[in-house]
Amino acid sequence: MTASTNTPATLRLLAVHAHPDDESSKGAATMAMYAAAGVDVMVATCTDGSRGDIQNPAVEGEPHPKRDMAGARRLEMDQAAKVLGIQQRWLGFTDSGLPEGDPLPPLPAGSFAVQPLERAAAPLVRLVRDFKPQVIVSYDENGGYPHPDHIMAHRVAVEAFAAAGDPSRYPDAGAAWEPSKLYYDRAFSPDRFRALHFALEEAGLQSPYAQRLAAWLETDAEGHTPPQGAHATTTQIDCGDFFEARDDALRAHRTQVDPLGFFFAVSAEMQRRVWPWEDYSLIESRVPAELPEKDLFAGLR
Repeated sequence: MTASTNTPATLRLLAVHAHPDDESSKGAATMAMYAAAGVDVMVATCTDGSRGDIQNPAVEGEPHPKRDMAGARRLEMDQAAKVLGIQQRWLGFTDSGLPEGDPLPPLPAGSFAVQPLERAAAPLVRLVRDFKPQVIVSYDENGGYPHPDHIMAHRVAVEAFAAAGDPSRYPDAGAAWEPSKLYYDRAFSPDRFRALHFALEEAGLQSPYAQRLAAWLETDAEGHTPPQGAHATTTQIDCGDFFEARDDALRAHRTQVDPLGFFFAVSAEMQRRVWPWEDYSLIESRVPAELPEKDLFAGLR
């Protein structure tokens, strides 16, 4: 058994996310744009979202999510995928929840974040070998934000990128396939939040980003530069025409997203004018890459 070296006729993008709804709040416009252009786009959802709290006041009285949160979120995920025009697969793990308290309680036994890495990564390796993406997108080492399932999603994405092309690893997970490029999503880019914040203030509108920016500025002795994080932006995808699709996909996750909340504070029109991109860091490329990029498939077309 050897790793495949044949490039499939169709370009393929795989985004690895922790919970249903993460795909709609991180990189959704990018996925919708590529799907509309004929790229095969798939989301791998690591967990069932069963331990998510209801975040939308309009849903608090509904019986279905109270009785069966995982089932409700499965229906929401189906709708979001249709809006974005993408495929989606469940990796089959149980939501770990977000622990609270001091000291923090242990994570639930059997949940995603407490799995041994090889057990957690095996379904994703199998999916990579079956779907054959050239590009994989996931979170950075902090998970985008430090939820234990996000951090584990990062770990399994990195593991699958490294292992899927090696026929000696995960030998029961199908014929080897080597993806070409690994990106980390930068949905929480400080530069983006700062640009949107100032645009709102200039328009005389209230900004929901003030507290977040103030926290960032406290870490800067000069008081003006937001932190860049471990990975700078290398790649900006101009996908502003698909911001409405992203917003509609987010609204599909009714249990998790308040349609009057943070994510919808800036109109799609203003975002197109101020920051019409979604931002990524290229972490590893097995094809020649020239930075900065405007295409996740640069070097592959």
